[in-house]
Amino acid sequence: MKRPMNADSECQLCDIVSPSIVVELELTDFDIDQRLLAMSGTSLVIFTSVGCASCRWARQQLPGFDLPIERLCWVDAGNNGGAVERYQVFHLPALFVVRDGEFYGALQSRLTPGELSERLAQALNRIPEELP
Repeated sequence: MKRPMNADSECQLCDIVSPSIVVELELTDFDIDQRLLAMSGTSLVIFTSVGCASCRWARQQLPGFDLPIERLCWVDAGNNGGAVERYQVFHLPALFVVRDGEFYGALQSRLTPGELSERLAQALNRIPEELP
């Protein structure tokens, strides 16, 4: 006998929906420059590693933050040494800002929505450079 759908079953369906409110991409040594140059809007590029606890937290939480960006671009530092070298990544997670193919540099911030939004605005007021 089939039971009618109730509030509990509707809530279960909600749990399946991804918490991300922005597009998420995985970039590699092979496509990072090409893709960042081609995309319009603001990208937050984040270098992470599987063994980094702060990186795992960032990967879990950042997609749900209401940030003034179009996308999160994840780069696995352990598998993309060329990008790590070009972007001069010395600590993880490392964040960088790219808008309309132009590089606005590293983003130094605590990983909170308010501070990230504030630092993003400051970064986008800098004079852009070419991608590393």
